[in-house]
Amino acid sequence: MKPHITLISLGVADLDASIRFYRDGLGLPLNDGPDGIAFFATGSTMLALYPRDKLAEDITLTNAEGSGFAGFALAHNVDSPDAVDATLAEAVAAGATLVKPGQKAFWGGYSGYFADPDGFYWEVAHNPFM
Repeated sequence: MKPHITLISLGVADLDASIRFYRDGLGLPLNDGPDGIAFFATGSTMLALYPRDKLAEDITLTNAEGSGFAGFALAHNVDSPDAVDATLAEAVAAGATLVKPGQKAFWGGYSGYFADPDGFYWEVAHNPFM
């Protein structure tokens, strides 16, 4: 796995209020993206705002409330769906837990999730729009 975090996703309680905070309050530039997710340019790493319940659902956490889910995920983007699968396998071989195998994503890409030994979630994704 190349050492590069491409995206930090925050699971937020109120997407519109969070967009106003980051865009209007902090002045972060809002990029185009699919409905229900906001993307902000922050240099080489993007910040994504996603409703907390939808982020948990994407990770495949069926009952995130009270589960210890911290409400965020880190993402590592790669060049192809095959690279997603290879990176997930590499993480598992290193001691991660496979949470969601690589699969087509609703937003048009391909992604999966693993949890590191402390339970922090990483998405490995191929995003043809980035």
